Amino acid sequence: MITSAIPTRPMVGSFTQSLLEHQAVFARLAALQPQVEAAARTLSHCLRSGGKLMLCGNGGSAADCQHLAAELTGRFVHDRRPLAAMALTTDTSALTCIANDYAFDQVFVRQVQGLGRPGDCLLALSTSGRSANVLQAVEVATGLGLHTIGLLGGDGGLLRERCQQAVVVPSTTTARIQEAHIFIGHTLCGLIEEALGLRD
Repeated sequence: MITSAIPTRPMVGSFTQSLLEHQAVFARLAALQPQVEAAARTLSHCLRSGGKLMLCGNGGSAADCQHLAAELTGRFVHDRRPLAAMALTTDTSALTCIANDYAFDQVFVRQVQGLGRPGDCLLALSTSGRSANVLQAVEVATGLGLHTIGLLGGDGGLLRERCQQAVVVPSTTTARIQEAHIFIGHTLCGLIEEALGLRD
């Protein structure tokens, strides 16, 4: 039997380095508590009033949209009624049709126009705050009477000013921002369940 030794030298971008960066970012998240709680109140009011939550973002943020929508339509911690949430990132037919027939920066806009109603919420995820398709979706959503919340990173980019509410993770490293986004998203799910009286 032939075996080969596994190298033991430290790797670039080591586990320890990533963990230290993660811990440094998360140590600063407590300062975002007021913004996170305010966002949870907005989302809870929307869902309590019969509105729905739509989520949009690109790449890893698109996956986070799908993840968080599933926590709400399925369950987060406790069994309870499903909540109206949908990721605008998951319908491949709609995404490819819109991108092909119009442009990629329209993939969320047209879904917001077709599905959004006054009183709904749009949660926009972007690590840079500069994604053209997310920016356009936020602008259209605002014009249609939706409430817009940005889950952002870095300096918040253009989305920080264009969203009615913003939660900006204090980091410029995409992976660390996305790790914080899913933590904040999970926190929002828990706060929504509590606000709606859906937790034991």
